[in-house]
Amino acid sequence: MKKIFSIPRCFAFTCFLTFFSLVEARAQHSQDQAVTLTIKQVWDKAAAQNKLIQMQDLGVAASAEEILDAKAERLPEISTEAEYGKVSNFPLFVDGLLHKPELLPVEHTFYKVGGDAYLNLYNGRKTTTNISRQQIRHEIRSEQRNQTISEVKLQAAAYYLDLQRSIAFKGLIEQNIEDQEHQLKEIRQLLINGVVLKSDVLRAELQLSRQNLTLNQINNDIAIARQKLNILMGDPDEQLILPTALTAAEALPAKNYEEYLRDAMARSYENKISEEQTKLSELELKDVKANVNPKLGLFANYAYSYPQIQFYPYSNYLYGLGMAGIKASFSVDALYHNKHKVKAAKIALETQELEHHHTQDQIRQKVNEGYLRYNESLNRIKVAKTNVIQAKENARIVNNTYFNQLSLITDLLESNTQLLQTQFDLAAARIAAQLQYYQLQNIIGNL
Repeated sequence: MKKIFSIPRCFAFTCFLTFFSLVEARAQHSQDQAVTLTIKQVWDKAAAQNKLIQMQDLGVAASAEEILDAKAERLPEISTEAEYGKVSNFPLFVDGLLHKPELLPVEHTFYKVGGDAYLNLYNGRKTTTNISRQQIRHEIRSEQRNQTISEVKLQAAAYYLDLQRSIAFKGLIEQNIEDQEHQLKEIRQLLINGVVLKSDVLRAELQLSRQNLTLNQINNDIAIARQKLNILMGDPDEQLILPTALTAAEALPAKNYEEYLRDAMARSYENKISEEQTKLSELELKDVKANVNPKLGLFANYAYSYPQIQFYPYSNYLYGLGMAGIKASFSVDALYHNKHKVKAAKIALETQELEHHHTQDQIRQKVNEGYLRYNESLNRIKVAKTNVIQAKENARIVNNTYFNQLSLITDLLESNTQLLQTQFDLAAARIAAQLQYYQLQNIIGNL
């Protein structure tokens, strides 16, 4: 006969409580490990640890070294050399190539050790122009770094606000689910009392199921936004970030369009970069024009050689010879070769000037669009607030009429959906207004 062992109910209940306690403790531990960050703290961490910004930092450091390298061209050029070789016999064809030559005695070993130096005094100011060119490129790199920081901040703000929005949605949907569950209990009680149909309960359960699916999607949105934000800040993916409470977009400092436009023309990174690129084109033209200028410099050289075969009479002795003086040169062919180069450089400058004006036009358009969109988002907040008030009142009326058998279940469910949607719209409008504000600050170079 088989024995059947059964687990006592009290033991099973104890195991269930223990498991539930462990899950709750783990959840509490995760909440304790969460980090609450303000948008300013997120920006500071991103500016310090973001990989795109670090790459720009390296570019700025490299351009600074290029300036030092250009300045080093003012120093004298010094070189050394050494030669060692074997000299062939020295046949002298006295009677022509068809006759046997006479071999003159020569020293077959040859070596030379020496050095020379050259100091540029004037080369059409090409060295000074090159230093200025590298300095402008350094400024461009610095502005590009600042622009990258601003764009990373804007991206961080988008992720941060997306996380804020998802958390706000989560709170709204959880409250809605709680209300729906309470409402479902009342509808089931009406079904027991024979007041409503089974279909009313099924429709209410269906809507509640959909809300739970929405809650699951929102939880995934939160996890995705957190990972994006962590990657942007250079933090581990698993770090739990809790944003601060959603602030009112209306409290953000605002200016009129003219003030935003003046700020953009003065501080916009795109405008500054375009200005520096125009200066760079001007220097390129100046450098090309300098090709027809003479060059002037000091030179000196000294060398030890063996044997002495440079001057007559020759001798098999080690000798030293040096020379110092001033050297001037002028490229005659530059007078006709450089003409087309100058024209090409002028065309490049005119192109860059037109591009600079085009950049300013684009900035004006972006400022205008950003300003209008920001004010539009503020108006959306006002409308959304009114819609929430109206949806709440409508939900209250329909709820009373339904449970008094004066309206249908479809009206009740629709009013619940409209209320939740208007609450979502209000939270989304507030987030969108803040993002529009940060986008406008990025355009004017103030982020």
